[in-house]
Amino acid sequence: MKTPIALITGSLGSGKTTLLRRILETTDRRLAVLMNEFGEIAIDSQIIQGENVQIVELAGGCVCCSLTGEFEAAVAEIIDTVHPEFIVVEATGVAEADALVYEVEDNLPQVRLDSVICIVDAYASIKYPAVGYTARTQLEAADVILINKIDLITAEQVKDVEAQVRAFNERALIFKTVRCDVDVDVLLGLDIGGRPKPSSRQTAVNMQSFTFTSEKLLDRDKFEDAIAELPTAIYRAKGFVRFPEGSYLFNYVTGRWELEEFAAQKTELVFIGQGASDDRETIVNRLRACER
Repeated sequence: MKTPIALITGSLGSGKTTLLRRILETTDRRLAVLMNEFGEIAIDSQIIQGENVQIVELAGGCVCCSLTGEFEAAVAEIIDTVHPEFIVVEATGVAEADALVYEVEDNLPQVRLDSVICIVDAYASIKYPAVGYTARTQLEAADVILINKIDLITAEQVKDVEAQVRAFNERALIFKTVRCDVDVDVLLGLDIGGRPKPSSRQTAVNMQSFTFTSEKLLDRDKFEDAIAELPTAIYRAKGFVRFPEGSYLFNYVTGRWELEEFAAQKTELVFIGQGASDDRETIVNRLRACER
């Protein structure tokens, strides 16, 4: 019997890891979650806690897997090692969904593609309405689309985002969510068949990333000032930051950011954006100036 697999796609910071955490918290199945991250620091796998994959056993029989080798080999290793009922794959935010669909359907005979779930950042869609090639492939390949973060925009703007989504995909189920609050049973076990082939491949926008790490505590006021000065080319940043009063999980998407209390041993941040390397020295110097 083939193991069903679901792909979760979406732009950087749209809510993929939030959805994964919701799935793990609510499912009663033996799931294997495979995370394929973009950036030098495995931030997301620390949140959720072989040769091709590092597997962490979670409560309730689920496992969380961090990709360390080739995707196809990792999936085979997961099936042989932990025998999951279902596999959920979080794709990197800059992954081309058509390539993932082809890889699963053509090169992984031991699995069955159950569904492709795309998360759309409603706030970012309003702020940056242009839809690039990578986002288009994700929308076109989707069987289910979550228009997420609708609490950050108006009801009229939500309609605009939905119309934008429908321009690229008329068949997908659409859910409008806050923090990916959706019934997990609706997402898994759809067994979508006969999905259309994605459009022809093109060259995607080249995203870059760099990291900042510090063993020292950072001054919070200076840190907030530094983040406020991030250039618009930095689309996404995430990681852990430590201040004298405590440590936090840091999330930044298109100018909006938040801190959530989270245990961390040091400050580890990854910055992602088009041409991000050009701004690396300036940003790192600003962060170094925050050290106490």
